[in-house]
Amino acid sequence: MTLLVPLYIHPAEDPAAWRLLASAADRVHGVVLNPGDGPGRSPDPSFAAAARALREAGTRVLGYVDLAYGERPGSAVRDDLDRHREWYDVDGCFLDRAPAGAAELRRCRRLVRAARRRGADTVVLNPGVHPARGYARIADVVVTFEGHWTAYLSSFVRPRWTSRHPAERFCHLVYGVPPALTRLAVRTALERGAAVSCPVAGELPNPWAAPPFALLRETP
Repeated sequence: MTLLVPLYIHPAEDPAAWRLLASAADRVHGVVLNPGDGPGRSPDPSFAAAARALREAGTRVLGYVDLAYGERPGSAVRDDLDRHREWYDVDGCFLDRAPAGAAELRRCRRLVRAARRRGADTVVLNPGVHPARGYARIADVVVTFEGHWTAYLSSFVRPRWTSRHPAERFCHLVYGVPPALTRLAVRTALERGAAVSCPVAGELPNPWAAPPFALLRETP
């Protein structure tokens, strides 16, 4: 079990959740840091302390950057990457709302290269669906599903090309998962070719306000 956890809540509002993530570093692939739909307008000491605690525990910290499905100007994306690095010393980036079409691949590749030049050891792309196959070659992890548990069970289709890549290259983010079924959700992701996942019980508008507590608290 390897969890990629977007935790979109302020550390001062739920410090126990952030401490729990640091204590379960052996199960966490990375934690997405999102002070304000990105790095925010100015450094936040609480997020800086949370990021430092995660890194000291051996957990990757990934700065949240919105690509707006390829519509956001590259200069704004690069500014966010720089701020995350300067203010929170992140290990990599989580490029959210990434494009998925073949026509946008070249531009997305340039943004990933910009992230690498800025010291991103890990780049996660989140189109939330299976993108054109070339996207799997430019990122370390691609989120090929983000959505509700009911949709995950009823409408998930895995393209054949994904089987040519290791399962560690794919992630499924599933919300609305009944707490008793979180282990089933992890197994389902593995069966569908994603070794990285995060099943949470939360619902919209912010399902990522809490981590998967049961999975983090249980004995490995």
